[in-house]
Amino acid sequence: MQGGQCTAIKFVAEVASNHNRDLERCFRFIDTAAEIGCDAVKFQLFRVEKLFAPEILERSEEHRRRKNWELPVEFLPKLHKRCMDAGIQFACTPFYLEAVDELMPYVSFYKIASYELLWKDLLTACAQTGKPVALSTGMATLEEIREAVDTLHGAGCTDLTLLHCVSAYPTPVNECNLAAIEALRNKFKIQNSKLKIRFGWSDHSVTPAVIYRAVHRWQAELVEFHMDLEGKGEEFSAGHCWLPRKIGEVIQSIRQGFNADGNGSKKVSEAEAADREWRADPGDGLRPMKELRSSENKKLAKPY
Repeated sequence: MQGGQCTAIKFVAEVASNHNRDLERCFRFIDTAAEIGCDAVKFQLFRVEKLFAPEILERSEEHRRRKNWELPVEFLPKLHKRCMDAGIQFACTPFYLEAVDELMPYVSFYKIASYELLWKDLLTACAQTGKPVALSTGMATLEEIREAVDTLHGAGCTDLTLLHCVSAYPTPVNECNLAAIEALRNKFKIQNSKLKIRFGWSDHSVTPAVIYRAVHRWQAELVEFHMDLEGKGEEFSAGHCWLPRKIGEVIQSIRQGFNADGNGSKKVSEAEAADREWRADPGDGLRPMKELRSSENKKLAKPY
């Protein structure tokens, strides 16, 4: 930490269902996420018949159509390898219990969605792998989050990231409630060597100012965002997905901004040293210093 900010912030690009079951398109997501400065790219592994109750699927053609959004399991080793080649972490959200084992050989961490926060069997299964877990907390009360944290910890999780999230797609800026990141930190920051908890923001606002605020004011240590490549993904029309150029500019700007923190020591910087002689002389209040005025060996021209 420098100047009260976290310089080790992690950016995660959420592909969700925008891959269109196209392996080459999946590869493009991975490569693009790496190019714009992300630390990880995240997919979702679900099966419609294990995601929705039978009576919902029977009545709703819209939900049945989501069968076309499923990520093929056979893609997993190929996605993992592509991530390794691109120098980026591969993560995934499991939406059924068997998915935890299917993902185990490949993911760097598991992400549990807000909608599954109450499902203790899934929390336990992810924790028992020994891998890091990120948990979105949209729609949840503090008591529900406490139960989830206790479940994860009790099942062996030692590396947990709690993400404040508003499960609205998209989320209006005035409903982002970023101060809840600090509320989570105050409630769940555990001084326990066996459980490390970080805090962050899962974005659905698609608003640069919200990301900046989450990082610079509320010290989000991980920022997750939904991304599409060019607006042709299944979820793009809903309005909660970033395009690469826009979010890439935000990521690069934030990383560049951390370089400006310095060490806090008030001293003459290398960049300003040459201008010291051009300050007003204390004797007559005129620029530059008298010593420089009388010098014949120094150039007096200033670039402004």
